[in-house]
Amino acid sequence: MKKIINCFLLIFSILTMSGCDRFLDVNTDPNNPSQPVLELLLPATQVSLGVNIGGGTLNRVATVVMQHATIGGFSRFDYTGSTFQTNWNNLYAQALNDIEIIIKNGTETKSFGYVGMAKIEKAYIYSIMVDLWGDVPYTEAVQGEPNLTPKFDKGEDVYKDLFRLIDEGIADLNRNPYISPGTADLFYRGDRALWVRAANTLKLKLLNQIRLVPSERERVIRDINALIAANQLITTGTQDWVFRFGTTETPQNRHPNHISEYRATKDFYMDQGFMESLLNADDLRLRYYIYRQNANAGVNFTTTGNGYGGRFTGDPTGIPADNAQRSTFGIYPYGGLYDNNPIRNLPTTLQFLTNTGTNTPAAHRIVGTSDGSGAGIFPIATSYMTNFILAETALTLGTSGEARTYLQNGITQHLQAINTFLTSPGNLGPQIPQATSTAFVNRILTQYDAATTPAARLNIVMNQKYIAMYGNGIESYNDYRRTGIPTLMTPIAPVNPFPLRFLYSLRELTTNPNAPAQNNFVTPVFWDL
Repeated sequence: MKKIINCFLLIFSILTMSGCDRFLDVNTDPNNPSQPVLELLLPATQVSLGVNIGGGTLNRVATVVMQHATIGGFSRFDYTGSTFQTNWNNLYAQALNDIEIIIKNGTETKSFGYVGMAKIEKAYIYSIMVDLWGDVPYTEAVQGEPNLTPKFDKGEDVYKDLFRLIDEGIADLNRNPYISPGTADLFYRGDRALWVRAANTLKLKLLNQIRLVPSERERVIRDINALIAANQLITTGTQDWVFRFGTTETPQNRHPNHISEYRATKDFYMDQGFMESLLNADDLRLRYYIYRQNANAGVNFTTTGNGYGGRFTGDPTGIPADNAQRSTFGIYPYGGLYDNNPIRNLPTTLQFLTNTGTNTPAAHRIVGTSDGSGAGIFPIATSYMTNFILAETALTLGTSGEARTYLQNGITQHLQAINTFLTSPGNLGPQIPQATSTAFVNRILTQYDAATTPAARLNIVMNQKYIAMYGNGIESYNDYRRTGIPTLMTPIAPVNPFPLRFLYSLRELTTNPNAPAQNNFVTPVFWDL
């Protein structure tokens, strides 16, 4: 038991996150464990999933590739076999290893609630790995001493088996008698009905992902229509599948992007193109997404701007002493600060980004560790994601429902998600009024109605999803490779071509004789056609 708890605590050391008692209400005495092993393993898998996928290099790079933010080397596609090594190794050694233990031991003890949750987590993790790397160890993975050199399965074959795995997970969750993990389940507190919705929404996501594969088209349409008819998808914010970070600095369990930015030195620049696009589009989410440390910062350390000081993607120039000047992450979804300061030279034609009710005088500040809560989130599968996916499939496959209605629901529910986020401890910012939300959504619907072709309407849907997915760059990265939307800026000085997949762990390639050659940047994964 002590060994298991130590493995669980190791997860938090990945990003200086050692405060498991803040995430979990579980046994605090490793020498006298008071709870079953499964009650320790399940939350450990969930923390590993959230930290390694949502808080690690995988999401950071995807965020930069998709120009939600920028970091010099990442924005120039300058990656090596070491770039993603930690997350690759940790997913196999921690999350997936513990998941297999839960499935095995839970089946033996008939704790099928745990088994079902573990299978759904497993399906999600492997789907992300295939999306990012293509072929990965699957059928021979995490077997321990019997097989330390697993073969790499084709991504297409892995995906096919994930649908089976999801169905098995749902069946296990529906078995009776049901033993709830309670608070050991960080996602849903043991609510199996919500887990079933999460599983079905994951299935919807994967079906949409493979819609371009010719041999899958008819099955995709049939299965998506069946999911719509069954009405067991995530459709409200209270059902969202989200990983939540904590608020404490010592021990550290805040969102990693808050940790890296709310201090004297910083890792990121805000992407200048993204900030300007939100400003020019009169998008009210700008004040929630970005915090300006001063009123005059502009691109590349200039001082005659409107405070939105960042860099364009792929900028190779050196970094000046601008940590106290550049813009940084705002309150949503990273737990930073809401920007209620006036914006200089704001066009009077804007309806939603105005200076009405802003601080007088302005109260910009240089952010530090005490600013904001750090209680950010990583959205895994949400009601707004469900609606954006259904809008996409309605337009591209003719699946059930009206794309316009799905678009309306997607934007509305994302604005509601921001409001819900602002009710969590420490995340202080103004709620978006219902009337403002309705007017904002109606303006976008007017643009949608003016679009005359399915392609033009899809462009509106996917651009809105792109804006809503701020905080989950992986989802936007998948969407972009599948649809080519949004239109991204060409990096100023790229080192490599746009990456159609990530590079394998160097350690895996050098220690596993069954590993393939290193990935290149230009070969797409199987569903990217």
